[in-house]
Amino acid sequence: MSADSSSLSARFFVREHHPENGTLLGFWLYLMSDCLVFACLFATYAVLGRNYAGGPTGAELFDLPLVAVNTTLLLLSSITYGFAMLEMQRKRKGATLAWLAVTGLFGACFIGIELFEFAHLIHEGAGPQRSGFLTSFFALVATHGLHVTFGIIWLITLMFQVKRHGLTPENGRRLMCLSMFWHFLDVVWIGVFTFVYLMGVLP
Repeated sequence: MSADSSSLSARFFVREHHPENGTLLGFWLYLMSDCLVFACLFATYAVLGRNYAGGPTGAELFDLPLVAVNTTLLLLSSITYGFAMLEMQRKRKGATLAWLAVTGLFGACFIGIELFEFAHLIHEGAGPQRSGFLTSFFALVATHGLHVTFGIIWLITLMFQVKRHGLTPENGRRLMCLSMFWHFLDVVWIGVFTFVYLMGVLP
């Protein structure tokens, strides 16, 4: 066999045996490690969530209607990302980019409202140093917010890649990984909304 034939065979072997499923499996493993991070933060909040140190409680601080609006924005972003994936499967590049842009906009609004909430709490003297309750609250919610921020940056990066290279199999895998990450953040936020905010306003 000639050197050229060997080179072609090697490239074919690498292409045919590229760990496409391995990419998704590796990302699943990453999400499982992220689950452990959030599980630790939820456990910390469960221990410290009633430790007010004579300071304000969740019922006194939380603006539940505003948090409900923020929750709606994040859930809507998951729906619009689903539309983007459907358009990707139909090979409609423009529609895929449009739905990704809407998803990023919802995510940015979510982060904006969360930053407004943090600024308001700190202005009221309810910063993370005030009590164990507020320390665990800021740690949990801010960690989720950082994940959403990273997801938005990743989303913008993928939009540039799709715009430049199209809906290639590689970009499809990347969009699928981001889809899992984005929906994972939705699930985590439902837990935050339920156990931190809803239960926090209960007496």
